[in-house]
Amino acid sequence: MHKFLARLWRKPKESLGSSYSERLTRWREEPTVTRIEKPTRLDKARALGYKAKQGFVMVRVKVPKGRRKRPAFKGGRRPKRRGRFFSLDKPKQMVAEERASRKYRNMEVLDSYWVGEDGNSKWYECILLDRSHPAVKKDRERNWITQKQHRGRAFRGLTRK
Repeated sequence: MHKFLARLWRKPKESLGSSYSERLTRWREEPTVTRIEKPTRLDKARALGYKAKQGFVMVRVKVPKGRRKRPAFKGGRRPKRRGRFFSLDKPKQMVAEERASRKYRNMEVLDSYWVGEDGNSKWYECILLDRSHPAVKKDRERNWITQKQHRGRAFRGLTRK
């Protein structure tokens, strides 16, 4: 089943058809960081470490596309030094992980993946783990994230393997 899902998501516009565009239309109306019940791309989430049990939380994050625009200053400088457009020097996916981490402070970002984009935004789904949840502490594969040195992984660029 996971192989079939992975094949569908290679070209989502073509394979998912109108359901993909309807989904994006719904997502546009949602807040920037939205908690979701189940992952949209189950194959990708499972490959990155998601398990359907307590302590695991899925979040969809919207990140604006394009370069950032600085406000125009009011006179007194040469136009050559205006410099209004600049890049963030970090990928959109990292920005999404940081936003999710700021929203859910008691949780740690395990990983994230792309789920969609339109002309203005990109959406990523982040897998978050509750550090203090007993189910996460008992999980032999994931309990390393409860240790102190793994706090703030999203801000240090440690989420991608």
